[in-house]
Amino acid sequence: MEKKNRYEELIPEIKALIDPKIDLIGNMSNVAAALHYRFNKHWTGFYRVMNNELVLGPFQGPVACTRIARGKGVCGTAWQQKRTIVVNNVHEFPGHIACSSLSNSEIVVPLIQNESVIGVLDIDSTDFNDFDEIDQLYLEQIAALLMEIEMEGIYHASKYR
Repeated sequence: MEKKNRYEELIPEIKALIDPKIDLIGNMSNVAAALHYRFNKHWTGFYRVMNNELVLGPFQGPVACTRIARGKGVCGTAWQQKRTIVVNNVHEFPGHIACSSLSNSEIVVPLIQNESVIGVLDIDSTDFNDFDEIDQLYLEQIAALLMEIEMEGIYHASKYR
């Protein structure tokens, strides 16, 4: 099946999976699992901004780096620049953090809430040149959905306190 079609099938599934009544970690867990198993990548997961660094969040795949500084590696750079970064060959990315020597390409999408990055969605592939504008388009939509549901959850939580 074509990549675009797989994303278009996945978006409604993710909308059904994420829930404003559960916390962000639970929603991130389901999104990471859905993406990982739909696209069979090496590593799929989230890092959350905590105490001015990225801290490992829910993920699928082998063990990962637990902390990443702002501006360091692909994840820290996407956080610092507040934009999606697609890297066709991570070994050529200045300052790449090699959590796994098997990763060859990567896409990182910032999770933006109230104009601040609160985390990143990170996907690594063992293939070179594995991510493109289709991935960027749909992963940014998924990140936006996750942030929309998170804001709705915050609203509901504050409403009932």
